[in-house]
Amino acid sequence: MNDWLASELRRIGNTCLWSWQGLRAAWRTEKSLRQWALVNLLSAALAFALDLTPGERALILALGLLILAAELINTAIEVVVDMVMPQSHPLAGKAKDCGSACVALTALAGGVAWLVILIG
Repeated sequence: MNDWLASELRRIGNTCLWSWQGLRAAWRTEKSLRQWALVNLLSAALAFALDLTPGERALILALGLLILAAELINTAIEVVVDMVMPQSHPLAGKAKDCGSACVALTALAGGVAWLVILIG
């Protein structure tokens, strides 16, 4: 039992370390991630400044985090595509465009949530 627990704790620790390394690497190299983080901070500040319900506030905060997650997925797609196919190729372009569309749709969802909350 102790071996299993130690193994699981080590696995969780490694997962946290690798996630932190990925976030740091993306933060250093991806201007768009830093821009979305700034937008997310402003959105979170506004969510706490306005008289929102806990559910509304949770929705805004969760969607902001999802935008950052989508940007990280997009970054991963772009890095892998560039590694596998450094030259221009229609399928490489399609993969990158789909990753970008993922970020755009997630951001649109955040914008729609804000719009519905502010209008309603």
